[in-house]
Amino acid sequence: MAPLVAAVSSPRARLFAYFLRLGTQQAVPLQLHTGACCTAKNHYEVLVLGGGSGGITMATRMKRKVGAENVAIVEPSERHFYQPIWTLVGAGAKQLSLSGRPTVSVIPSGVEWIQDRVAELNPDKNCIRTDNGKEISYRYLIIALGIQLDYEKIKGLPEGFAYPKIGSNYSVKTVEKTWKALQDFKEGNAIFTFPNTPVKCAGAPQKIMYLSEAYFRKVFLFGSNFQRLNISFQNTTKEPNQDSTELTAEGQRKIGNICYCSYEMLHVTPPMSSPDVLKTSPVADSAGWVDVDKETLQHKKYPNVFGIGDCTNLPTSKTAAAVAAQSGILDRTISLIMKNQKPTKKYDGYTSCPLVTGYNSVILAEFDYRAEPLETFPFDQSKERLSMYLMKADMMPFLYWNIMLRGYWGGPAFFRKLFHLGMS
Repeated sequence: MAPLVAAVSSPRARLFAYFLRLGTQQAVPLQLHTGACCTAKNHYEVLVLGGGSGGITMATRMKRKVGAENVAIVEPSERHFYQPIWTLVGAGAKQLSLSGRPTVSVIPSGVEWIQDRVAELNPDKNCIRTDNGKEISYRYLIIALGIQLDYEKIKGLPEGFAYPKIGSNYSVKTVEKTWKALQDFKEGNAIFTFPNTPVKCAGAPQKIMYLSEAYFRKVFLFGSNFQRLNISFQNTTKEPNQDSTELTAEGQRKIGNICYCSYEMLHVTPPMSSPDVLKTSPVADSAGWVDVDKETLQHKKYPNVFGIGDCTNLPTSKTAAAVAAQSGILDRTISLIMKNQKPTKKYDGYTSCPLVTGYNSVILAEFDYRAEPLETFPFDQSKERLSMYLMKADMMPFLYWNIMLRGYWGGPAFFRKLFHLGMS
């Protein structure tokens, strides 16, 4: 870790950060939005809902446009987490403590943090209401509420996590249980589930499976014990049974209308959905996701409302890399909207999934809306590489905390063109 940090602190890295800053927009005069506004206790030029990666990034960018005193973030959580690293935490390759920081430490300086939960959105009157009954009006609204984990939709969860053989890399409360279950595993079935709903980082359920296999091979040293392992991937999970270590799943031993298989380790990827507050909101589409234009991220009905990240209906994978690319596009979109101009910069659906296949190998998958490769580096990224693992494990967290959340990272498009001589 030390050599990497030293490299990042080098003059070359500082020059890299400087060029990133050159791509940011300058502050522009704010135009009055003519929609109706309810009587509110507080009013902000830009109100950001959600203090995750998209919310913090956009609040930082908006601070530079309209001033910190004119921006607020509504976020209830005390801690902010870099969740992509939880794949490695669940496999014992990273410590959980490295993934989180106090929320107050990532809120842009001078921006107001409203530590409360969003209870209702009223875009027709340009205001929202919080759980504490506080009404807040806005001129521009950015919705970055993320995605909701629905463990309770699986019978036996979340209480089943008290059982030592069940873990999940999708929650700060259960990710270390994955590593404990992995260490305790001796022989039998190791099962990794995938729900039939949208999920954030759709590659994560496979990553922990690959890492588990790598761990088992290392521990069992390719001996006879390894022959007694059975690693399988289930598309759905119906019910974990803690007492009999049986999993109700599709495609296994069937008794009546129920299928069973036994397990000695179970990693659960929960069903996911849009946050409840959005499901019945005027800003949502029929499925409950924020209904935005896929190229500009502007709401299709409310021109002063915008969405970013996992809570939107953008037809691309829900990853931190996608949020980074979206933040740059949304920054430019809002800049032009504020000047009563039509957005010109279009989001191409860029997203990235560093597919961890072992403790020293990653396949860096990058693609667009059409699921066509959109690779950054001038080499074959379909091959497993140690360099890509180091980027995933060490470089990306540094970039996230120090560049992206500070509003200076809008994805690798510039470097892609540079590496491919402007041809991609």
